[in-house]
Amino acid sequence: MSRFPKNNVATTTLIGLTALSIAASVGADESTQDAAESALCEQAAYTMGLRYQQQSAEVAALQRQGFALATLRLEQQIDRHGEDADLAIITDLDETVLDNSALLARDMEQCHDYTTWDTWRHWEREGTPGVIPGAMEFLEFADEQGVAIYYVSDRYQENKEATLATLNELGLPQVSDDTVLLLGPPKQERRDLVEENHTLVMLLGDTLHDFAEEFVSKVPLADQHARVEEHAERFGRDWIVFPNATYGTWSDAPLEPWEAPLETD
Repeated sequence: MSRFPKNNVATTTLIGLTALSIAASVGADESTQDAAESALCEQAAYTMGLRYQQQSAEVAALQRQGFALATLRLEQQIDRHGEDADLAIITDLDETVLDNSALLARDMEQCHDYTTWDTWRHWEREGTPGVIPGAMEFLEFADEQGVAIYYVSDRYQENKEATLATLNELGLPQVSDDTVLLLGPPKQERRDLVEENHTLVMLLGDTLHDFAEEFVSKVPLADQHARVEEHAERFGRDWIVFPNATYGTWSDAPLEPWEAPLETD
C-alpha cells in the first residue's frame, strides 16, 4: 500500500441524481430534500470497488492464487541458490498481507474521503485488520525455509510500536524492529537496505510502487503502463502483484466508453 494524493470523485451516483430530480419535481418537504442530498455523498462512488475488494470470492481466489504462485517461485529460487544462500523477500503490508477494508468502508459510509488518509493513524493505533487469504501460509513457508522476511510499508513511523503489536497479535513470522521498515526513507532506499545484506529474490505488493521507484505516484499513468510492458517478464516471477480495487493512481483516470448508440435489444 502506498499513499496517493486525494482523489477527486468526478461523478455522483445515479441514485442520488434520481432522488434530487424526484424531490424537485414533486416539491418534496425539507426532510425528503435532506435525504436526497445525503444520497449524493461523493464517497458512494467507492462502493463497487470496496464491495469487490471486501466481499467477492473472486478477490479471495486471486489473493490465494497470488500466494500459491509466490510459493512456487520461492521454491524455485531456493533450489536455484541452494539451502545455504542468504535469501530474502520483501512484502508490503496493507492490502497485500493486511486487509484494511473495514476502515475504508466505515469512512465511506460516513461520507468521509478515506484517500485523504487523515483517519489512517487512528486505524494503525487501534484498528483490527485481517490477514489476506493465503498470506499466512506463504509467510510461514518462507520462514520455515530460512528465508528472511522484510515488511516494507508506508505505515507511519510514529505508530511503529502499534504496527509491531498488530503484526505480532496476528502471528506473522519474523516481526521485529529491524524487519518492519516504515514510512521515512523512500521505499527504494528501504529495499536497497535489505539487499545490502541478503540476496533479494521476491517482492510482493498491491501497487507498482511496491516494486520499483520508477512507478512512484507522480509518474503519469501512460508511463506506468509503458513501464509495465518493459518489465513484463518480472510479473509472476519475482514481482507478485495483488488486487486492490479501493485506491490507486488509476482512480481518477477517465474511462473509455463504447461510442455506439445505446440499444437495449
